Amino acid sequence: MAHYAVLDENNMVTTVFVGKDESEPCPEGYINWEHYYGAKRTSYNTYGNTHLTGGTPFRKNYAGIGYAYDETFDGFYAPCPFPSWKLNYETFLWEAPVARPEDQEGYIWRWSELNKEWILISND
Repeated sequence: MAHYAVLDENNMVTTVFVGKDESEPCPEGYINWEHYYGAKRTSYNTYGNTHLTGGTPFRKNYAGIGYAYDETFDGFYAPCPFPSWKLNYETFLWEAPVARPEDQEGYIWRWSELNKEWILISND
């Protein structure tokens, strides 16, 4: 079972669906299942350019509706959560300009775009 992302004219993901696995033969006249579906294959097991079960990562991240596809780097990335955040071109994940404090049990942090800092909202 493989997943595919349909892109609009701006390379934005509009739909993600389950399709044929690339190991299955595709209909005559088509190069592969991406060609047949007119969609980009995406890996359910890829996040941050890492394969979650130890395999080879594929297209940086699993695509979601509203994600963008970058042709140059052949990867999917989520919408930017805050204007000050920058896309890491290795992981294709957004990063704050200031690293989030170390995780501690019960600590919950929220990003303040106004102050460009992490704010502790709970330490229960």
